[in-house]
Amino acid sequence: MARALSDRQIAQYHRDGCLFPLHVFSRNEITSLCAELAGLQRHEGGRVSARTNRKPHLLLPWLNEVIRHPKIVDAVEDVIGPNILCWGSGFFAKAANDGALVSWHQDSTYWGLSEPEVVTAWVAFTPSTVESGCVRVIPGTHRLDQISHHDTFAENNLLSRGQEIEVEVEEGSAVDVVLEAGEMSLHHVRLIHGSAPNRADHPRVGYAVRYIPTHIRQIAGIPDSAALVRGQDAYRNFMLEPVPRFDFDPDAVAFHAAMLENNTRILYAGAEKQRDYNPPP
Repeated sequence: MARALSDRQIAQYHRDGCLFPLHVFSRNEITSLCAELAGLQRHEGGRVSARTNRKPHLLLPWLNEVIRHPKIVDAVEDVIGPNILCWGSGFFAKAANDGALVSWHQDSTYWGLSEPEVVTAWVAFTPSTVESGCVRVIPGTHRLDQISHHDTFAENNLLSRGQEIEVEVEEGSAVDVVLEAGEMSLHHVRLIHGSAPNRADHPRVGYAVRYIPTHIRQIAGIPDSAALVRGQDAYRNFMLEPVPRFDFDPDAVAFHAAMLENNTRILYAGAEKQRDYNPPP
């Protein structure tokens, strides 16, 4: 099968730890996905709940299709190989003129995965610009080891623990990952990155999908799950995730609830507190 990325693009990803922009969805396709998202937001009272936003592809067939989209998975295959699991997904959404931010961090800090051979596909549902608080990256920092972080649990921080990296970040070398709606970026799990508040008059919404090769293991000692999106899983290190039959399929909701309990234990291991993923009805 022909590669999705050129030799130059593959080399750039391995050099910088990030690659963008990559075209995924047409204008009509991303408009349709945004309509699905708007329906989900209405269903959940105006915004996607923190609980639903943990692996929402387990609950919603249209997002399960996104994590398997050939244009996304083809590019991922070019950087991590042909046997691919989707380990996680979730929206990073900032309303218009929203103070929410993402502090400088490495994704790998609390995930409990055995190796840093992990890539995130960040799909822009809306324009992601400097004004709207696009992702910012420090190229080349993916070659660093795991760096210590401290937890802030700041209310305006979109990260699970509001974690911040405990080194001085050279912000002058930061690159703005500007994307049009329907485009995506790829970034390495150890790349230092973050994003500023949204100062624009429109929302900034991205859907982050986390991909791993099948040989990766969960080393936290807690059962974990992932969706096989391409190739073969000869290792069986993760419980394979089912595809929901329809939105909030009761069987899918039950599986998601069990996954959420285990995933919370992994993400908050050693933390003094955790965010509430079980809000009262």
